[in-house]
Amino acid sequence: MPKIGSAVSPLHGGHCPPWLFQKMTQLSAAIVETIVVEFGPEEVLRRFADPVWFQAFGGVIGFDWHSSGLTTVGLGALKEGLAPKQRELGLFIVGGKGKTARQTPHEIDAIGDTVALSQDIHQLKETSRLVAKVDNALVQDRFQIYHHVMMFTTEGKWTVIQQGMNEQQSTARRYHWLSDTVKNFMVEPHQGIVGRLVPHVLNLTQQDNLPIQKASLELTRRPEDVLLALRSLTIHQGQKDLVMPRHHDIPSARYLDKALNTIYQNSPQSYQDLVLTPGVGASTLRALAMVSEIVYGSPLTYDDPVRYSFAHGGKDKIPYPVNRHDYDHSLQILEDALNKSRIDDRSKLESLRRLARLNAVQTQPMPLYGPGS
Repeated sequence: MPKIGSAVSPLHGGHCPPWLFQKMTQLSAAIVETIVVEFGPEEVLRRFADPVWFQAFGGVIGFDWHSSGLTTVGLGALKEGLAPKQRELGLFIVGGKGKTARQTPHEIDAIGDTVALSQDIHQLKETSRLVAKVDNALVQDRFQIYHHVMMFTTEGKWTVIQQGMNEQQSTARRYHWLSDTVKNFMVEPHQGIVGRLVPHVLNLTQQDNLPIQKASLELTRRPEDVLLALRSLTIHQGQKDLVMPRHHDIPSARYLDKALNTIYQNSPQSYQDLVLTPGVGASTLRALAMVSEIVYGSPLTYDDPVRYSFAHGGKDKIPYPVNRHDYDHSLQILEDALNKSRIDDRSKLESLRRLARLNAVQTQPMPLYGPGS
């Protein structure tokens, strides 16, 4: 389990000015291209899957470190900046905010039509769909996913960054995934989750809830029993021995009838098959979990899976406005180094490495602990 840090700041309003977004497209793409040249495209995936590194990246390209827009605007700028270089780098970025997120499968298809990928395109699309389903339906933290970005390599390695919004609290939460560390999509698959801790989160991917998963799958073979138990729960939900947070309402048996019969007809063989069944969402999975708790006696665990805590806000000029001269200077240094590296002159990249080592010795910053530390 990685070490947990926190940073707190107030909510701010505002928007990213067009001139800054244009600069962000250039600098973000230059940074990523430099990492690819130095370490390869898979290193880019590992870094973007690290919530702390990603937060720093957003600050470097000029967006406020505590802004929810750091995710949506920062990745939007990167997607635009990398567009003409993706094939050359062997690194692709799809998805985005709102309607753009829903176009992710079509964007993956379009890349598959133009680039010979070693990874099955269908598998990448299935992964995108499954990751979105997990964060919307299995991690029931009251944050609705509205942003979904997938980055993947020619070899099919991937990372996903999603963001959800709690409109009542005006806060955001970010979810990071990395293909190399996902052993099972149904069991604690996240590389990191960034947000404020909230009470009574029904996280059905938690290790302690594996018996609930098994019992839920068993119950799908007996939809009548589930409906009967739900009706009973609705009548007796005031009992002291029924353990559940008040805000997790008991789903209506009447509305779940169709979903449960669809599941029964599909006969899912695993909990993942159940989750991917069309029409199965958070309320269906919550209903099965609650009935499993009553029928099989496996207690539900309500622990928020957040590992990194940042308060998200909006675009502003904190801690200070972007210095355009310094921004252009940094961008020019990176672009010069990349141009030199393209003709096998790596001297400028080497100078950047020496400068980084020198700064590390002089400043000796407090270490940041990322996933897996």
